[in-house]
Amino acid sequence: MVLAACPGQPAPAPAAPTQPPAQEAAPAATEPPAQEAAPAQEGVVTLTWVGPGPGAEFEFRRQQAERWNAANPDIQVRLIEGPVSATDRIGLYLQAFQAQSADIDIMQIDVIWPGDLAEHLIDFYEYEGVAEAVAGDFPAIVQNNTVDGRLVGLPWFTDGGLLYYRTDLLEKYGFDGPPQTWDELEQMAQTIQDGERAEGNQDFWGFVWQGAPYEGLTCDALEWIYSSGGGTIVSPDKVITINNPAAAEALDRAYGWIGKITPPGVTSFMEEESRRVWHGGNAAFMRNWPYAYGLSQGEDSAVKDKFDVTSLPG
Repeated sequence: MVLAACPGQPAPAPAAPTQPPAQEAAPAATEPPAQEAAPAQEGVVTLTWVGPGPGAEFEFRRQQAERWNAANPDIQVRLIEGPVSATDRIGLYLQAFQAQSADIDIMQIDVIWPGDLAEHLIDFYEYEGVAEAVAGDFPAIVQNNTVDGRLVGLPWFTDGGLLYYRTDLLEKYGFDGPPQTWDELEQMAQTIQDGERAEGNQDFWGFVWQGAPYEGLTCDALEWIYSSGGGTIVSPDKVITINNPAAAEALDRAYGWIGKITPPGVTSFMEEESRRVWHGGNAAFMRNWPYAYGLSQGEDSAVKDKFDVTSLPG
């Protein structure tokens, strides 16, 4: 995830304000977030930051914003919940840019968006100390955020897809360690699922992931394809390579999981829907991001101290 900032622009005409989505499954964006009416304070700059969607991360960012505001009375941050879905989030940003809206100052953007949004974002290299500040970040991430020599996003945090697995259930069913291949995952997931259901838990599934029609499914699908030798959709020399037998086999395999080792409802799952199944103790394996680790170790988690993470099969 990357932090970016927009240059101030006057809006050509006032728009009807719409509050940002407050539900966990955010609807498609309609209007850019509008500034709440507040008494003007002379000498105080207020920056509006579209942050994460509702949940644990938003609460953490809210605490960060409060600490900043307490320490910097002349520069105040107004944090707004953003859409949960990456697709809805970029739709919100693009709509704000198209309207030349001044409602958003700081935004969280995905690592694949700098090229698409660069023309609307400031160049951080124009500000003193930024080059030194990013010198300690992964060079590949800084390069990713640099478009035509302009640093349009600051590294915020880096994600990677992980395989979460139940250590207690692997031991219970005689497996020495997590799966190394997708074939092994299928076998282990089916064995554990059959065993847990035989003991009375009919809500138990072998493997949960993100299957809703949004950017998260694109991430999952690319992981399946690449790990199966199907390439990266577009090669480094800009040749479309997705139409190959290995890629087709990987997608067919994943489709075959649905209703077998994966809930039929996975086609509406984003990160939190899959995590809830896992969090409740009803999955042997889960593909998700690192954020789910701390939540899985929470006091209300059915899998606390019963799981570990590893790299995805392949």
